[in-house]
Amino acid sequence: INERDAWSLEPGGKYFFTRNMSAVCAFAVGGAYAPGSGFIVIGAHTDSPCPKLKPQTKLTSADFLQARSVRTQNYGGGLWYTWFDRDLGVAGRVLVREKGGAARHAVVKVDRPVMRIPSLAIHLDRSLNEGFKVNFQSHMAPVIASAVEEALGHGGGGATVDDSSSPAAKKAKGEKHHPVLLDLLADELECDADDILDFELQLCDVQPSAIGGARKEFIFSGRLDNLVSCFASLRALIDASGDAKSSVPRMGVRMMVHYDHEEVGSDSAQGAGSSMTEDAMRRITTSLSAGMAAGPGEEGVEERARRKSFVVSADMAHAVHPNYADKHEPGHKPKFGAGVVVKHNANQRYATDAVSSYLFKEIGERAGLPVQEFVVRSDLGCGSTIGPTLSTNTGIRTVDVGAAQLSMHSVREMCGAKDVEHAVKHFTAVYEGFTALDATLMVD
Repeated sequence: INERDAWSLEPGGKYFFTRNMSAVCAFAVGGAYAPGSGFIVIGAHTDSPCPKLKPQTKLTSADFLQARSVRTQNYGGGLWYTWFDRDLGVAGRVLVREKGGAARHAVVKVDRPVMRIPSLAIHLDRSLNEGFKVNFQSHMAPVIASAVEEALGHGGGGATVDDSSSPAAKKAKGEKHHPVLLDLLADELECDADDILDFELQLCDVQPSAIGGARKEFIFSGRLDNLVSCFASLRALIDASGDAKSSVPRMGVRMMVHYDHEEVGSDSAQGAGSSMTEDAMRRITTSLSAGMAAGPGEEGVEERARRKSFVVSADMAHAVHPNYADKHEPGHKPKFGAGVVVKHNANQRYATDAVSSYLFKEIGERAGLPVQEFVVRSDLGCGSTIGPTLSTNTGIRTVDVGAAQLSMHSVREMCGAKDVEHAVKHFTAVYEGFTALDATLMVD
Protein backbone atom coordinates (compact mmCIF):
# COMPACT_ATOMS: atom_id res chain seq x y z
CA ILE A 1 0.00 0.00 0.00
CA ASN A 2 1.01 3.62 -0.39
CA GLU A 3 0.59 6.48 2.07
CA ARG A 4 -0.62 8.68 -0.80
CA ASP A 5 -3.61 6.41 -1.48
CA ALA A 6 -6.80 5.66 0.41
CA TRP A 7 -6.53 2.43 2.38
CA SER A 8 -9.11 -0.33 2.26
CA LEU A 9 -8.00 -2.86 4.84
CA GLU A 10 -9.70 -6.02 6.07
CA PRO A 11 -9.26 -8.53 8.91
CA GLY A 12 -6.75 -11.20 7.98
CA GLY A 13 -4.92 -8.91 5.58
CA LYS A 14 -1.18 -8.33 5.47
CA TYR A 15 0.21 -5.02 4.26
CA PHE A 16 3.33 -2.85 4.12
CA PHE A 17 4.39 0.60 3.00
CA THR A 18 7.65 2.51 2.82
CA ARG A 19 8.42 6.14 3.58
CA ASN A 20 11.34 7.82 1.84
CA MET A 21 12.54 4.33 0.84
CA SER A 22 14.51 4.31 4.09
CA ALA A 23 11.76 3.41 6.57
CA VAL A 24 9.20 0.62 6.32
CA CYS A 25 6.04 -0.36 8.19
CA ALA A 26 4.53 -3.83 7.82
CA PHE A 27 1.50 -5.22 9.65
CA ALA A 28 -0.80 -8.23 9.79
CA VAL A 29 -4.42 -7.79 10.91
CA GLY A 30 -5.93 -10.49 13.08
CA GLY A 31 -8.81 -12.40 11.52
CA ALA A 32 -10.97 -11.68 14.58
CA TYR A 33 -10.18 -7.97 14.61
CA ALA A 34 -12.71 -5.77 16.42
CA PRO A 35 -12.69 -1.96 16.72
CA GLY A 36 -10.44 -0.96 19.59
CA SER A 37 -8.16 -4.01 19.31
CA GLY A 38 -4.58 -3.27 20.24
CA PHE A 39 -1.31 -3.08 18.33
CA ILE A 40 1.72 -5.23 19.04
CA VAL A 41 4.64 -3.27 17.60
CA ILE A 42 8.31 -4.15 17.26
CA GLY A 43 10.36 -1.12 16.23
CA ALA A 44 13.96 -0.98 15.03
CA HIS A 45 16.12 1.34 12.94
CA THR A 46 17.74 0.90 9.54
CA ASP A 47 20.66 3.31 9.79
CA SER A 48 24.20 2.90 11.10
CA PRO A 49 27.07 5.36 11.69
CA CYS A 50 29.11 5.88 8.53
CA PRO A 51 30.96 8.46 6.45
CA LYS A 52 28.53 10.07 4.00
CA LEU A 53 29.55 11.95 0.88
CA LYS A 54 29.15 15.70 0.99
CA PRO A 55 26.93 17.49 -1.57
CA GLN A 56 30.12 18.57 -3.32
CA THR A 57 32.43 15.58 -3.22
CA LYS A 58 35.30 16.84 -5.35
CA LEU A 59 38.44 17.45 -3.32
CA THR A 60 41.17 19.39 -5.07
CA SER A 61 44.35 20.41 -3.36
CA ALA A 62 48.05 20.74 -4.07
CA ASP A 63 48.50 17.91 -1.60
CA PHE A 64 46.56 15.51 -3.82
CA LEU A 65 48.67 15.43 -6.95
CA GLN A 66 48.85 11.62 -7.13
CA ALA A 67 45.29 10.63 -6.24
CA ARG A 68 41.70 11.84 -6.36
CA SER A 69 39.83 11.89 -3.07
CA VAL A 70 36.24 12.67 -2.14
CA ARG A 71 34.81 14.77 0.66
CA THR A 72 32.86 13.02 3.43
CA GLN A 73 30.98 14.02 6.57
CA ASN A 74 30.33 11.95 9.66
CA TYR A 75 26.89 10.43 10.16
CA GLY A 76 26.28 9.42 13.76
CA GLY A 77 28.89 8.53 16.34
CA GLY A 78 31.13 5.94 14.73
CA LEU A 79 34.42 4.42 15.79
CA TRP A 80 36.05 6.26 12.91
CA TYR A 81 39.55 4.84 13.32
CA THR A 82 38.14 1.44 12.29
CA TRP A 83 37.38 2.78 8.80
CA PHE A 84 41.04 3.23 7.92
CA ASP A 85 42.70 0.70 5.59
CA ARG A 86 39.41 -1.02 4.75
CA ASP A 87 38.18 -1.97 1.29
CA LEU A 88 35.29 0.43 0.79
CA GLY A 89 32.40 0.56 -1.62
CA VAL A 90 29.69 3.17 -1.92
CA ALA A 91 25.93 2.81 -1.54
CA GLY A 92 22.81 4.91 -1.29
CA ARG A 93 20.17 6.59 -3.42
CA VAL A 94 20.43 8.32 -6.76
CA LEU A 95 17.91 10.45 -8.66
CA VAL A 96 18.10 9.74 -12.39
CA ARG A 97 16.49 11.65 -15.26
CA GLU A 98 14.33 9.45 -17.50
CA LYS A 99 14.04 9.93 -21.25
CA GLY A 100 10.71 11.73 -20.87
CA GLY A 101 12.20 14.18 -18.41
CA ALA A 102 10.76 12.64 -15.23
CA ALA A 103 13.03 11.75 -12.33
CA ARG A 104 13.20 8.23 -10.93
CA HIS A 105 14.54 7.09 -7.61
CA ALA A 106 17.11 4.29 -7.65
CA VAL A 107 19.14 2.54 -4.98
CA VAL A 108 22.72 1.65 -5.76
CA LYS A 109 25.50 -0.34 -4.13
CA VAL A 110 28.95 -0.57 -5.63
CA ASP A 111 29.91 -3.81 -3.93
CA ARG A 112 33.58 -3.79 -4.82
CA PRO A 113 36.51 -1.89 -3.32
CA VAL A 114 36.57 1.48 -5.08
CA MET A 115 37.73 3.67 -2.20
CA ARG A 116 40.13 3.50 0.70
CA ILE A 117 41.10 5.76 3.60
CA PRO A 118 44.81 5.08 4.04
CA SER A 119 46.41 5.46 7.43
CA LEU A 120 49.67 7.31 7.97
CA ALA A 121 52.82 5.20 8.15
CA ILE A 122 54.21 4.76 11.65
CA HIS A 123 57.58 6.02 10.35
CA LEU A 124 56.05 9.45 9.79
CA ASP A 125 54.43 9.74 13.23
CA ARG A 126 55.80 7.54 16.00
CA SER A 127 53.10 8.71 18.42
CA LEU A 128 50.22 7.09 16.53
CA ASN A 129 50.16 3.98 18.73
CA GLU A 130 49.89 6.19 21.79
CA GLY A 131 46.49 7.40 20.67
CA PHE A 132 45.15 8.44 17.29
CA LYS A 133 42.51 11.15 17.37
CA VAL A 134 40.59 11.25 14.10
CA ASN A 135 39.91 14.66 12.61
CA PHE A 136 37.03 13.92 10.25
CA GLN A 137 37.63 16.99 8.09
CA SER A 138 41.32 16.30 7.60
CA HIS A 139 41.68 12.52 7.80
CA MET A 140 38.50 10.97 6.39
CA ALA A 141 38.84 11.73 2.68
CA PRO A 142 38.88 8.38 0.86
CA VAL A 143 41.00 7.95 -2.26
CA ILE A 144 38.85 6.99 -5.24
CA ALA A 145 41.18 7.09 -8.24
CA SER A 146 44.65 7.76 -9.52
CA ALA A 147 44.99 11.23 -10.97
CA VAL A 148 47.08 9.80 -13.81
CA GLU A 149 44.48 7.17 -14.71
CA GLU A 150 41.72 9.76 -14.57
CA ALA A 151 43.62 12.08 -16.87
CA LEU A 152 44.07 9.24 -19.35
CA GLY A 153 40.33 8.53 -19.31
CA HIS A 154 40.63 5.22 -17.49
CA GLY A 155 39.08 6.27 -14.18
CA GLY A 156 35.52 5.32 -15.05
CA GLY A 157 33.78 2.50 -16.80
CA GLY A 158 31.20 3.35 -19.40
CA ALA A 159 32.14 6.87 -20.42
CA THR A 160 35.40 8.59 -21.11
CA VAL A 161 36.39 11.14 -18.52
CA ASP A 162 38.35 13.41 -20.79
CA ASP A 163 37.33 16.97 -19.90
CA SER A 164 36.96 17.90 -23.54
CA SER A 165 34.37 15.27 -24.49
CA SER A 166 32.61 13.66 -21.53
CA PRO A 167 29.22 15.22 -20.59
CA ALA A 168 29.76 14.08 -17.04
CA ALA A 169 33.18 15.71 -16.96
CA LYS A 170 31.81 18.97 -18.37
CA LYS A 171 29.11 18.96 -15.73
CA ALA A 172 31.57 18.29 -12.93
CA LYS A 173 34.57 20.29 -14.24
CA GLY A 174 35.63 22.64 -11.50
CA GLU A 175 32.30 22.02 -9.84
CA LYS A 176 30.89 19.36 -7.54
CA HIS A 177 32.15 15.86 -8.36
CA HIS A 178 35.03 13.96 -9.88
CA PRO A 179 33.92 12.52 -13.25
CA VAL A 180 35.16 9.09 -12.13
CA LEU A 181 32.52 9.03 -9.36
CA LEU A 182 29.69 9.93 -11.73
CA ASP A 183 30.86 7.35 -14.26
CA LEU A 184 31.02 4.74 -11.52
CA LEU A 185 27.39 5.39 -10.57
CA ALA A 186 26.31 5.50 -14.20
CA ASP A 187 27.83 2.07 -14.82
CA GLU A 188 25.93 0.56 -11.89
CA LEU A 189 22.63 2.22 -12.86
CA GLU A 190 23.07 1.66 -16.60
CA CYS A 191 22.38 5.29 -17.39
CA ASP A 192 24.27 8.24 -18.79
CA ALA A 193 26.39 10.09 -16.29
CA ASP A 194 24.84 13.42 -17.23
CA ASP A 195 21.39 12.02 -16.30
CA ILE A 196 22.38 11.75 -12.64
CA LEU A 197 20.49 14.59 -10.97
CA ASP A 198 21.44 14.17 -7.32
CA PHE A 199 22.36 11.52 -4.79
CA GLU A 200 22.81 10.60 -1.12
CA LEU A 201 25.72 8.19 -0.79
CA GLN A 202 27.70 6.64 2.01
CA LEU A 203 30.80 4.52 2.32
CA CYS A 204 30.42 0.84 3.19
CA ASP A 205 32.82 -1.98 3.94
CA VAL A 206 32.65 -4.55 1.13
CA GLN A 207 33.97 -7.48 3.17
CA PRO A 208 31.12 -10.03 3.37
CA SER A 209 29.52 -10.94 6.66
CA ALA A 210 30.86 -14.18 8.11
CA ILE A 211 30.19 -16.85 10.70
CA GLY A 212 33.26 -16.95 12.95
CA GLY A 213 34.67 -18.44 16.11
CA ALA A 214 36.21 -21.83 16.78
CA ARG A 215 32.75 -23.41 16.94
CA LYS A 216 31.03 -20.98 14.57
CA GLU A 217 29.41 -19.23 17.50
CA PHE A 218 29.92 -15.63 16.33
CA ILE A 219 28.73 -13.36 13.54
CA PHE A 220 31.22 -10.83 12.15
CA SER A 221 29.63 -8.11 10.05
CA GLY A 222 29.13 -4.44 9.45
CA ARG A 223 25.92 -2.75 10.61
CA LEU A 224 24.79 -5.43 13.08
CA ASP A 225 23.54 -2.38 14.96
CA ASN A 226 20.77 -2.40 14.07
CA LEU A 227 20.13 -4.77 11.16
CA VAL A 228 20.04 -7.77 13.51
CA SER A 229 16.95 -6.26 15.11
CA CYS A 230 15.48 -5.46 11.69
CA PHE A 231 15.98 -9.04 10.54
CA ALA A 232 14.70 -10.60 13.76
CA SER A 233 11.54 -8.46 13.87
CA LEU A 234 10.73 -9.11 10.21
CA ARG A 235 11.32 -12.84 10.58
CA ALA A 236 9.14 -12.88 13.70
CA LEU A 237 6.31 -11.01 11.97
CA ILE A 238 6.38 -13.50 9.09
CA ASP A 239 6.50 -16.49 11.46
CA ALA A 240 3.64 -15.14 13.58
CA SER A 241 1.45 -14.26 10.59
CA GLY A 242 1.48 -17.43 8.54
CA ASP A 243 -2.28 -17.90 8.73
CA ALA A 244 -3.69 -14.59 9.85
CA LYS A 245 -7.27 -15.25 8.76
CA SER A 246 -7.82 -18.36 10.89
CA SER A 247 -5.57 -17.59 13.84
CA VAL A 248 -7.40 -17.48 17.16
CA PRO A 249 -7.65 -15.28 19.16
CA ARG A 250 -6.02 -12.91 16.65
CA MET A 251 -7.91 -9.73 17.46
CA GLY A 252 -5.15 -7.15 17.27
CA VAL A 253 -2.69 -5.85 14.72
CA ARG A 254 0.85 -7.20 14.68
CA MET A 255 3.15 -4.46 13.36
CA MET A 256 6.82 -3.98 12.55
CA VAL A 257 8.30 -0.52 11.93
CA HIS A 258 11.89 0.11 10.84
CA TYR A 259 12.81 3.79 11.10
CA ASP A 260 15.61 5.88 9.68
CA HIS A 261 17.87 8.42 11.44
CA GLU A 262 17.98 6.87 14.92
CA GLU A 263 21.73 7.38 15.05
CA VAL A 264 21.25 11.15 14.77
CA GLY A 265 18.24 11.61 17.03
CA SER A 266 15.21 10.24 15.10
CA ASP A 267 13.99 13.73 14.19
CA SER A 268 13.01 13.42 10.55
CA ALA A 269 9.94 12.65 8.44
CA GLN A 270 10.94 8.98 8.46
CA GLY A 271 12.41 8.77 11.95
CA ALA A 272 10.79 7.46 15.11
CA GLY A 273 10.09 11.05 16.11
CA SER A 274 7.88 11.56 13.05
CA SER A 275 4.15 11.01 12.63
CA MET A 276 4.74 7.71 10.82
CA THR A 277 3.61 5.38 13.61
CA GLU A 278 0.66 7.49 14.71
CA ASP A 279 -0.44 8.02 11.10
CA ALA A 280 -0.37 4.29 10.46
CA MET A 281 -2.27 3.40 13.65
CA ARG A 282 -4.95 6.00 13.03
CA ARG A 283 -5.45 4.99 9.42
CA ILE A 284 -5.50 1.28 10.23
CA THR A 285 -8.05 1.78 12.99
CA THR A 286 -10.23 4.03 10.82
CA SER A 287 -10.15 1.72 7.80
CA LEU A 288 -10.85 -1.46 9.75
CA SER A 289 -13.57 0.10 11.89
CA ALA A 290 -15.49 1.44 8.89
CA GLY A 291 -18.63 -0.62 8.33
CA MET A 292 -18.26 -2.59 11.56
CA ALA A 293 -20.71 -2.44 14.45
CA ALA A 294 -18.46 0.16 16.04
CA GLY A 295 -17.81 2.66 13.30
CA PRO A 296 -14.91 5.07 13.00
CA GLY A 297 -16.89 7.78 14.77
CA GLU A 298 -17.28 5.82 18.01
CA GLU A 299 -15.68 7.60 20.95
CA GLY A 300 -12.08 6.69 21.74
CA VAL A 301 -11.60 3.77 19.34
CA GLU A 302 -7.98 4.66 18.56
CA GLU A 303 -7.20 5.70 22.13
CA ARG A 304 -8.63 2.44 23.52
CA ALA A 305 -6.54 0.51 21.01
CA ARG A 306 -3.37 2.19 22.24
CA ARG A 307 -4.20 1.29 25.85
CA LYS A 308 -4.25 -2.35 24.77
CA SER A 309 -1.01 -2.03 22.82
CA PHE A 310 2.66 -2.83 23.42
CA VAL A 311 5.85 -1.57 21.78
CA VAL A 312 9.13 -3.46 21.77
CA SER A 313 11.97 -1.08 20.94
CA ALA A 314 14.63 -3.41 19.53
CA ASP A 315 18.19 -2.11 19.39
CA MET A 316 21.48 -3.85 20.04
CA ALA A 317 22.85 -4.04 23.59
CA HIS A 318 26.36 -3.92 25.04
CA ALA A 319 27.83 -7.35 25.75
CA VAL A 320 30.44 -7.43 28.49
CA HIS A 321 33.87 -6.88 26.95
CA PRO A 322 36.41 -9.45 28.21
CA ASN A 323 39.17 -6.83 28.26
CA TYR A 324 37.05 -4.02 29.76
CA ALA A 325 34.73 -5.82 32.18
CA ASP A 326 35.07 -2.93 34.64
CA LYS A 327 33.05 -0.76 32.25
CA HIS A 328 29.92 -2.72 33.19
CA GLU A 329 27.72 -2.49 36.25
CA PRO A 330 28.31 -5.57 38.47
CA GLY A 331 25.45 -8.00 38.09
CA HIS A 332 24.44 -6.52 34.73
CA LYS A 333 26.94 -7.97 32.28
CA PRO A 334 25.14 -9.34 29.20
CA LYS A 335 26.81 -12.32 27.55
CA PHE A 336 26.63 -13.88 24.13
CA GLY A 337 24.15 -16.73 23.83
CA ALA A 338 22.28 -15.91 27.04
CA GLY A 339 19.15 -14.35 25.57
CA VAL A 340 17.75 -10.97 24.60
CA VAL A 341 18.79 -8.11 26.89
CA VAL A 342 16.19 -5.91 28.63
CA LYS A 343 17.62 -2.40 29.01
CA HIS A 344 16.88 -0.16 32.02
CA ASN A 345 17.65 3.47 32.84
CA ALA A 346 16.11 5.50 35.67
CA ASN A 347 16.42 8.72 33.66
CA GLN A 348 14.31 7.44 30.77
CA ARG A 349 17.13 7.00 28.30
CA TYR A 350 15.36 3.67 27.84
CA ALA A 351 11.56 3.40 28.03
CA THR A 352 11.50 0.19 30.10
CA ASP A 353 9.53 0.23 33.36
CA ALA A 354 8.41 -2.52 35.72
CA VAL A 355 5.25 -3.25 33.74
CA SER A 356 6.81 -3.43 30.28
CA SER A 357 9.81 -5.37 31.64
CA TYR A 358 7.48 -7.91 33.28
CA LEU A 359 5.48 -8.38 30.09
CA PHE A 360 8.56 -9.02 27.94
CA LYS A 361 10.29 -11.30 30.45
CA GLU A 362 7.15 -13.27 31.24
CA ILE A 363 6.49 -13.92 27.57
CA GLY A 364 10.05 -15.19 27.24
CA GLU A 365 9.76 -17.41 30.29
CA ARG A 366 6.55 -18.98 29.01
CA ALA A 367 8.32 -19.69 25.70
CA GLY A 368 11.33 -21.23 27.48
CA LEU A 369 13.69 -18.45 26.38
CA PRO A 370 16.51 -16.90 28.44
CA VAL A 371 16.48 -13.17 29.21
CA GLN A 372 19.23 -10.84 30.44
CA GLU A 373 19.14 -7.33 31.92
CA PHE A 374 21.39 -4.31 31.50
CA VAL A 375 21.83 -1.02 33.29
CA VAL A 376 24.79 1.29 32.70
CA ARG A 377 27.24 2.09 35.49
CA SER A 378 26.13 5.09 37.53
CA ASP A 379 29.33 6.97 36.71
CA LEU A 380 28.95 6.56 32.92
CA GLY A 381 26.65 8.18 30.40
CA CYS A 382 23.91 6.18 28.75
CA GLY A 383 22.92 6.06 25.11
CA SER A 384 19.30 6.08 24.03
CA THR A 385 16.99 4.46 21.50
CA ILE A 386 13.71 4.95 19.67
CA GLY A 387 11.93 3.64 22.79
CA PRO A 388 11.48 6.90 24.75
CA THR A 389 10.48 8.72 21.56
CA LEU A 390 7.82 6.16 20.63
CA SER A 391 6.53 5.96 24.18
CA THR A 392 6.19 9.75 24.37
CA ASN A 393 4.54 10.17 20.98
CA THR A 394 2.09 7.28 21.19
CA GLY A 395 1.49 6.86 24.93
CA ILE A 396 1.95 3.10 24.52
CA ARG A 397 3.73 0.88 27.03
CA THR A 398 7.26 0.32 25.74
CA VAL A 399 10.19 -1.92 26.59
CA ASP A 400 13.75 -1.45 25.33
CA VAL A 401 15.56 -4.66 24.43
CA GLY A 402 18.30 -5.93 22.13
CA ALA A 403 20.73 -8.70 21.32
CA ALA A 404 24.17 -8.41 22.94
CA GLN A 405 27.10 -7.36 20.75
CA LEU A 406 30.69 -6.14 20.83
CA SER A 407 32.47 -3.50 18.71
CA MET A 408 29.32 -1.37 18.53
CA HIS A 409 29.61 1.41 15.93
CA SER A 410 32.77 -0.09 14.45
CA VAL A 411 33.00 -0.66 10.71
CA ARG A 412 33.00 -4.37 11.64
CA GLU A 413 30.86 -5.57 14.56
CA MET A 414 30.40 -8.86 16.40
CA CYS A 415 27.51 -10.75 18.01
CA GLY A 416 26.57 -14.28 19.00
CA ALA A 417 24.94 -16.55 16.42
CA LYS A 418 22.53 -17.97 19.01
CA ASP A 419 21.36 -14.48 19.93
CA VAL A 420 19.82 -13.97 16.51
CA GLU A 421 17.79 -17.14 17.03
CA HIS A 422 16.84 -16.03 20.54
CA ALA A 423 15.67 -12.65 19.23
CA VAL A 424 13.54 -14.19 16.47
CA LYS A 425 11.89 -16.63 18.87
CA HIS A 426 11.32 -14.02 21.58
CA PHE A 427 9.83 -11.47 19.18
CA THR A 428 7.62 -14.19 17.68
CA ALA A 429 6.45 -15.08 21.19
CA VAL A 430 5.60 -11.42 21.82
CA TYR A 431 3.43 -11.31 18.69
CA GLU A 432 1.71 -14.56 19.65
CA GLY A 433 1.42 -14.26 23.42
CA PHE A 434 1.08 -10.61 24.42
CA THR A 435 -2.71 -10.23 24.11
CA ALA A 436 -3.50 -13.20 26.36
CA LEU A 437 -0.90 -12.16 28.97
CA ASP A 438 -2.07 -8.55 28.98
CA ALA A 439 -5.61 -9.69 29.75
CA THR A 440 -4.35 -11.05 33.10
CA LEU A 441 -2.54 -7.81 34.09
CA MET A 442 -4.27 -5.16 36.16
CA VAL A 443 -2.56 -1.79 36.53
CA ASP A 444 -4.96 1.13 36.03
